[in-house]
Amino acid sequence: MIVVRDAVAADVPALIATTSYEWRDDPHTVDTRLEWLADKQDDGWPVLVAVDDTGAVVGFAYYGDFRDSARWPGYRTTVEHTVHVRDDQWGRGVGRVLMAELEERARQQGKHVIVGGIDGTNTGSLRFHERLGYDEVARMSQVGVKFGEWQDLVLVQKALDDGPVDDR
Repeated sequence: MIVVRDAVAADVPALIATTSYEWRDDPHTVDTRLEWLADKQDDGWPVLVAVDDTGAVVGFAYYGDFRDSARWPGYRTTVEHTVHVRDDQWGRGVGRVLMAELEERARQQGKHVIVGGIDGTNTGSLRFHERLGYDEVARMSQVGVKFGEWQDLVLVQKALDDGPVDDR
């Protein structure tokens, strides 16, 4: 059984992945990831973990600002997410449970659209998002570098509601 909960500091070592889900030159450290978690929580953004029946973290998901909504407030109802599931847990529904809770949190915060940026070679993640109702809306060739190679970025998005514009 998988349980989704808010991440705590003790989860941080499990939030350090080495795959291309992020295009970083330097790997995360526990210290930098602790700071990141505190910043996310201080800003009111969710960081969720999925734990199995042994209490082990088997996946995580979070979202944050899309673009810079403080600078460009027109983006305030859109967020960008990341989801990562441990390789040995693929196909067990971990990602689906994480995303369901993440999307619900976004709705509760009044968000209208959730966006994901996916490595163009990650066909598994692209199929996963498609099954969850995400549409591919852009494919940007060679916009990043990871592992010494050019990386394509695929943007996917999903509307979380069909409500009217809240023009604050």
